[in-house]
Amino acid sequence: MLNQTAQNPSRGPKPLVIICILFFIFGFVTWANGTLIPFFKLSFGLSNLQAFFVTFASYMAYFFLALPSSWILKKVGFKNGIILGLVILGLGSLIFIPAAQTRTFGLFLTGIFVQGAALALLQTASNPYLTIIGPIESAAKRISMAGICNKFAGMIVPLIMGSLFLKNASEVEKKIQEATGAVHEQLLNDVLGRVNMPYIILAIVFCLFAVLIKFTDLPEVEVEEDVVDESKGAVVKHQSIFQFPHLFLGALCIFVYVGAEVMAGDIIGIYGRELGISVEISGKLTSITLFSMLIGYIIGIIAIPKYISQQKALRICAILGIIFTLLSFIISSWFAVIFVALLGLANSLMWPAIFPLGISHLGKFTKIGSAIMIMGIAGGALMPLLYAFLNEKLHINFQLAFLLTVLPCYLYILFFAIKGHKAGLKLK
Repeated sequence: MLNQTAQNPSRGPKPLVIICILFFIFGFVTWANGTLIPFFKLSFGLSNLQAFFVTFASYMAYFFLALPSSWILKKVGFKNGIILGLVILGLGSLIFIPAAQTRTFGLFLTGIFVQGAALALLQTASNPYLTIIGPIESAAKRISMAGICNKFAGMIVPLIMGSLFLKNASEVEKKIQEATGAVHEQLLNDVLGRVNMPYIILAIVFCLFAVLIKFTDLPEVEVEEDVVDESKGAVVKHQSIFQFPHLFLGALCIFVYVGAEVMAGDIIGIYGRELGISVEISGKLTSITLFSMLIGYIIGIIAIPKYISQQKALRICAILGIIFTLLSFIISSWFAVIFVALLGLANSLMWPAIFPLGISHLGKFTKIGSAIMIMGIAGGALMPLLYAFLNEKLHINFQLAFLLTVLPCYLYILFFAIKGHKAGLKLK
């Protein structure tokens, strides 16, 4: 069996606490998309396909910025990389202000892309940090702890942002449709103006946290340069990242997992609207999905690795995803949305299991391997667009379109959990 450990492990709980706060920030910014989608549909009169460019702008940034983030982290280290990411996150938030004033959807997407770029840097730094500050066998437990913070933020952001952005949405939508001339313009200005104060506050919070980290002792953690094959008692020399097929299978697994997670989290509001649920309620359905994810994370903290391995947890979650996806298709009433929300439970332990399995045994390639895994987050950009294309352009029923988009994701995740994570490795 191959072994990989960390050098200079961090001291005390401080690094874990810092990373958990970062994951809360990730969740707040990322899951705000679930509220922004119906908000922009209201403000700009967008189709589903157009509105889903919110998730496209956010998640596609990971694809383009993950590898540059790895290079940045190599130059400046984990701590300075996190500080830089938080400052860029604040700048992305401030772009919302001129976007609202000029009523420019493209400028909003630019701000979301900049936020995504910042999150790519932060995620590339924090995920391997969580993995290598302790035994890799318990990495899923540490990532689950951070995941609770992430999903707790995701639970409250639709309630906060939904209350601010979608207040009296049905009434406002009707007024916008009926109004003309100056009245119509004023209504649109008033609605878009709702983003100003929340995103100014967020920008200030991000920058203050960056200053806090600047003056906090956050030790660097370096991985071993080589990997030891314990069965032979010898060092394994790897010359290229392409000698690790399990890494690329893992990146593809992250791709389909994030796509499925976004479908269950951000798209559930649109799904609810198709089932006849009101704008005000459907805009907050993301909270239910993330609550079920939170339950799953708590189970992971208790069970992994004491009662269940990361691999087995991933297999169970993949099977649950398949079952819930099929039930959301079979049931035609509003109750179907419950099974979409329950996909949060199925998704909960996937990232904590997939990421450590994907970057295990990489040795000196851990940082670039982490960046390749982070690139897989782009799945969240493409899956909603695929769903909208099937539904709006090919006129496939929304439930069947959801099934065709999500079910293959869980089937591949099951493959990775059973066989893919062992590709190229001498694992027992």
